[in-house]
Amino acid sequence: MVRTIFVISALFISAGITALGYFINWNWMYLFVFFGPLILLGLRDMTQSKHAIKKNFPVIGNLRYFFESISPEIQQYFVERRTDGAPIDKNKRAIIYQRSKNLGATHPFGTELNVYEEGYEFVTHSLYPKHIEEEPRVLIGEGQCAKPYSASLYNISAMSFGSLSKNAVMSLNRGAKKGNFYHNTGEGGLSPYHLQGGDVTWQIGTGYFGCRTPEGTFSEQMFTENATKPEVKMIEVKLSQGAKPGHGGVLPGKKNTPEIAKIRGVVAGTTVLSPPSHSAFSDPQGLLKFCDRLRELSGGKPVGFKLCIGKVEEFEDICKAMVETGSRPDFISIDGGEGGTGAAPLEFANHVGLPLYVGLVMADTLLKKYGLRDKIKVIASGKVFSGFDILKAISLGADLTQSARAFMLSIGCIHAQLCNTNTCPVGVATQDKRLMKGLNVEDKYVRAYNYHHNTLHAFMELMGATGASNTSELSADNIKRMAEDGDVWTYTEIIKSWHMIAKLTGETASAKAGVAK
Repeated sequence: MVRTIFVISALFISAGITALGYFINWNWMYLFVFFGPLILLGLRDMTQSKHAIKKNFPVIGNLRYFFESISPEIQQYFVERRTDGAPIDKNKRAIIYQRSKNLGATHPFGTELNVYEEGYEFVTHSLYPKHIEEEPRVLIGEGQCAKPYSASLYNISAMSFGSLSKNAVMSLNRGAKKGNFYHNTGEGGLSPYHLQGGDVTWQIGTGYFGCRTPEGTFSEQMFTENATKPEVKMIEVKLSQGAKPGHGGVLPGKKNTPEIAKIRGVVAGTTVLSPPSHSAFSDPQGLLKFCDRLRELSGGKPVGFKLCIGKVEEFEDICKAMVETGSRPDFISIDGGEGGTGAAPLEFANHVGLPLYVGLVMADTLLKKYGLRDKIKVIASGKVFSGFDILKAISLGADLTQSARAFMLSIGCIHAQLCNTNTCPVGVATQDKRLMKGLNVEDKYVRAYNYHHNTLHAFMELMGATGASNTSELSADNIKRMAEDGDVWTYTEIIKSWHMIAKLTGETASAKAGVAK
């Protein structure tokens, strides 16, 4: 719309000035001294492909970058804060911005954090660091899958086509192809834009999009057609997600185009609500049986499930069912109640579900308790932005990680928080063709690759600094946290102080109560 208005305005102004100069007085042509540069600036904005805001909002889009350049305070407002005023970690935003554009990984003047502040976390390094040249990978499905998958330590978490534009999905998938990591489809179905050559984890949600009968139940035939595609490497059953655990997904009618409706098997233009729970099963035994069936129908590909843990005893029931039936998933993705990219009711986003690292520790503890940990890979699925975040997740029990928001930011998301309005200004979370044109796939997929590559490199350097040469050598002892009273505790000590852990393991809390906050 803004591009159209600019073109019409430019033509009208140019024609008007020319007419005034030709028919009235030549001096009117001097108006081009003012309007000429603006028109040329707008034309340049429309034809460039590096900045989606400038392309979608010619001339006026430059104001954002101008204000950022002259005032750190204004830059903080635009770049580091959400529209509701809640702070966004500026270090994480800087990390993604620098790494996706290959601007370097160093930072002047040391840490900007208060190292004596409660909650400050750090890694204990070794005097004998190791140099790690090759990225460690994780084999998922070994032992019970005909087609196990070798996964990167860092991957793209679930984001659906429909929530994201086709340009955004293609950028992410092609980035995954270039970097040899996987791209989770989200529950919105397997679209052609997920099939750009990158490895895919196909997520099956409660709406069964892409494998759905007209009545909204699971279709084995449609599942097999999609699951056997060579790009699909794993299948993930979504029980819940961190953005809104216990609440079904929502696709607004304005974003439900005929193309999306066909992929999902729904009616175009209608608001699509995913049920809160699955109709294919209703208990732990049914979940495990469903996973076994999906593995069979997919031709032996790894199958797992994703959840944000709420009632710990319910996750323990799943562990008990694994022992009793002998069935087990190949992986479990643990999401955090702190939310992710999914638009959600505020109460669910802020107050439902265990935070990622708490849920991760709970899952790891229970799987070990029932002798299952070495048989199942655990994926930390949350706000994993940096090499430190990867190290922390693996140290606290994960085998690998995946993130949605970080990769959205790497391809140009500016946290406008207009995802549910179909008016995303940079073309990431919209189905408006005029806006998505601003997102240039050829440029953005390289940024997704750069971000992944540089973040993993940082992780390997960090792991080497601890003296570890393999992820199996990392533990909760590697991460320390500053307590309220100024004391320092390892995460091993902090975890032991959690009454939930003491209850699960039967141990007595041995660390100071109240340390873990």
